[in-house]
Amino acid sequence: MSNDATGRWGSLGGAALFASITLFISIDILMDHQEGAPLTHLVVEGVILVSAVFGFWTMMMNIWGLRRALKAAREDATHWQEANRNLVQGLGAAINQQFAAWGLSDAEAEVGLLLLKGLSLQEIADLRQTSERTVREQARAVYRKGGLSGRNELSAFFLEDLLPDLAD
Repeated sequence: MSNDATGRWGSLGGAALFASITLFISIDILMDHQEGAPLTHLVVEGVILVSAVFGFWTMMMNIWGLRRALKAAREDATHWQEANRNLVQGLGAAINQQFAAWGLSDAEAEVGLLLLKGLSLQEIADLRQTSERTVREQARAVYRKGGLSGRNELSAFFLEDLLPDLAD
């Protein structure tokens, strides 16, 4: 089961399909009954109707479950943000101070922050409306001025002291 927007729209589409089948089968059963269709035909269509209703109910339960999960995730994220607001602000200030100590330009510092956030070079270029080549050069400047070999060491530089030791 997908928890992204595609999964939700797929579930809505499935629910709409089962609702349509339910409606059309119901109409067909009524019309067949009025025309005197054999009981076996009506029973078969009744089974199809029950299946469609079950499919609709299942899809709606899926949608409601996704909505509950999304609400819980949003509440957890809000709680985490509120509980750690001061820590995150302090970390941001420490990162900016370190970038200043390395002598990064404003553009290099911005690229450094976006690298720490995990964006690709192309995503950073798109966000900053510049070429990927420019971003690559700015990233190299961040690594060079920080005495780092690459993105992994950049992240480790700031995260290493925040994470508990494995022996703990």
